Amino acid sequence: MPLLRIHLDSDRTTARRVLQLHQAGRTHHESREAARAQVWRQGHTPAGDPVFVGITNGRRNVQLLYDVEVYSGTAG
Repeated sequence: MPLLRIHLDSDRTTARRVLQLHQAGRTHHESREAARAQVWRQGHTPAGDPVFVGITNGRRNVQLLYDVEVYSGTAG
């Protein structure tokens, strides 16, 4: 299945919190659900849960990065 990379705008505090949760083996549910919603908005159907892969290292615009498996084809 294709993998879609999702970029979610964030602030530094939230990004640090999401990263800390990930390193502790936990999930930041709000950002994971936002990533899932972004997949739907882009016209794809998620085939699994979004997987947190990191944060960008921007000075101003920090983003959370998620990979989401999607079904081939469009949302239905």
